[in-house]
Amino acid sequence: MDTHRILRAAALALPALITGCATPPPQGTGNVPGPLVIQAQGSFAVGGTVQKTPGNYDNNKPGASGQSFHGDHLYAFYQVPQNPKALPIVMLHGAFQSARSWETTADGREGFQTLFLRRGFPVYVVDQPRRGRAGSSTVAATIEPAPNDQLFFDQFRMGKWPNYFGNVQFDRKPETLEQFFRSVTPNTGPYDAGVVADALSALFTKIGPAILFTHSQAGGPGWLAAIKNPNVKAIVAFEPGSGFIFPRGELPPAMPSAAGTLSPEAVPMPDFLKLTRLPITIYYGDNFPVEPTPERGQDNWRVRLAMARLWVDAVNRHGGDARLVHLPEIGVRGNTHFLMSDLNNLQIAQLVSQFLAHKKLD
Repeated sequence: MDTHRILRAAALALPALITGCATPPPQGTGNVPGPLVIQAQGSFAVGGTVQKTPGNYDNNKPGASGQSFHGDHLYAFYQVPQNPKALPIVMLHGAFQSARSWETTADGREGFQTLFLRRGFPVYVVDQPRRGRAGSSTVAATIEPAPNDQLFFDQFRMGKWPNYFGNVQFDRKPETLEQFFRSVTPNTGPYDAGVVADALSALFTKIGPAILFTHSQAGGPGWLAAIKNPNVKAIVAFEPGSGFIFPRGELPPAMPSAAGTLSPEAVPMPDFLKLTRLPITIYYGDNFPVEPTPERGQDNWRVRLAMARLWVDAVNRHGGDARLVHLPEIGVRGNTHFLMSDLNNLQIAQLVSQFLAHKKLD
C-alpha cells in the first residue's frame, strides 16, 4: 500500500509531533490563530519522465553518453493536522507563481495552506513541472530578466499603476507590495498544460481521493487532471484564466479583448463528460467590467469571466454540478486576482468551506 495512504489512515492515532504558534497578525483582520498542531509533514516529487542518452557512462570521463535525466515532475509539500478530515486538499498555483501563493500572505497573515489546516484538512501545496522546486525541465528554455512588475500590478488588479483601487483588498504598505513582487518566479521550460496535468494526476494516484484548488493558469490543467484521474473529487477554481475546455462541436466563439483573444479548447465528449461527475465551483473577484473596455488589465478578466460562465453552462447542460460566483454580485468587494491571499481571505475561505460542507466533502 502507498506510504501516503498509510499515513492518512494512521494519522488519527499519531501523537502530536510539531506544535507552533504563528506570529499574531495585524489587528482587525479577524484572524487570531492559536497553536497549530501538525501530526506529520514531508515533501516528495511525483510524475515526470526520465530521458536517457545512448552509450556507456565513463566515471573517469563523464559526459552525456550513458547518462539519464529526471525531469517534468511535480514537487509536493504536505502537512497533516490532528484529527484530519478524510479528504486532503491539493493547491496548485497559477502563472509566474509557485506554492508560495497559498502560504503566508504578502502582508504576513496566514494563507489558505494554514487556514485549511486549521479547518482539519491535510494540505498539499505543489510546484508544477518546470517551476520553482520542480524546475528540472526536459525541454530547454531561456530565462530572461523581464521587467514586468507594473504589468502584474495592473493585470492582477491591485489597481491601475501606480494607484490602488479604492476598495482593494490588498495591504498598501510598500513592504507588502515588495513581498508580492518577489513571489513572482519564471518557468524553467515551456509551459505545457498536458505536462502539468500528467504530473498532477500522478499526485492524485499517489495520495488517493482529494479535493483540488486551482488558481488562474492552473484552471486548465485542473480540468485535464480531473478527466485523467477519478481521485479528483471536487474542484475549487479561483479565477481560472485559460484552458477552458468544451466538447468537440460545442465550442463557443473566441472572445477578443484589449489583452488579446481568449479561445476555447476542444476535447472529446467522453472526456468532457468526466467533468460532470464531481462538484465544481469557480470564484472571481472585483474591479473589472462586464462590458468591453480598452483598458488591458481589466478587459483581460471580462472575457475570462464570460468564458467561464459559458463553461459552467456547458458542464451543467450535460448533467454536471458546476457553479460560478462573481463575488461583487454577492456583496463581497475589492478582491484582486489573488483571492486566497487578499485581506478578506478568511471570508473567502469561509465561502469555500460552506461549499465543501454542502457537498459533504468535509
